[in-house]
This record gives sequence, structure tokens and C-alpha cells, in this order.
Amino acid sequence: MDDVSQAIAGERQLMDPRVRASRERVAQLLDPGFVEIGASGRRSTYETMVAELADYPGSSPDGPRYDPSDMRGVVLAPGLVHLTFEAVLGERRTRHGSIWRRGEGSVGGCTTTRPHTCRRARTERRWS
Repeated sequence: MDDVSQAIAGERQLMDPRVRASRERVAQLLDPGFVEIGASGRRSTYETMVAELADYPGSSPDGPRYDPSDMRGVVLAPGLVHLTFEAVLGERRTRHGSIWRRGEGSVGGCTTTRPHTCRRARTERRWS
């Protein structure tokens, strides 16, 4: 799987309510240096997202789900991908941008310690 496909796969995983509800899985997908500035202006870090994402909209299997569209990636440098896309959650449509970075010691886009997983940080999203 190429770098853009790896980043898209990781982004889609983070929209899955089962993944969002699992602190362990979220911790695997987010880069420890993760920082997000939300639409409200709130700054969230890796620690706050791992602790709180299960309580955010889109995290309940019985509630509304994220429906992404027009997801595109551009390789900025080897192992560094910028994703852009739109997502609908309920009645709200939003635009998103994220950067994914391949982790250290990676083989085929995945680290040897966490094969077949991707890591993300809203400002710096990472697969490893």
C-alpha cells in the first residue's frame, strides 16, 4: 500500500465509531505529538483526544456516523502526506486537512512494532 493509501486508511479508521470508542485503538492511531485546533478554536493534544474521543459526536454505534467524501492525498516528502476531504456528520458538513507521517522503523508504511496500523495527529497524522 502506498503512502497516500496508508494515510487515507488511517483517517477512515478514525471515523469508525468502534475505533473512536476504543482508547487503546485511538492511542495507536494518533501520533504522540498530535495537536488539533477544532472549529471552536479549542486546542486538543494527544492525551486529551485519547481520553475524550469516545465522548465526541460520531463515536456511538447508534448515533450519526462520519461520511467522508472527496478524500485526496498529496505526498509532501517521502513518508509525509497531506490529506484533504469533506465529511458529513448528521446535518453538518465540514472540510478537513491533516498531515500523516510514516513512523520510525517502518516497513511497507507500517512499523515493525505495530504492523498494519496507522497513526494520526490532526496537525500531524502519522502511520506506523
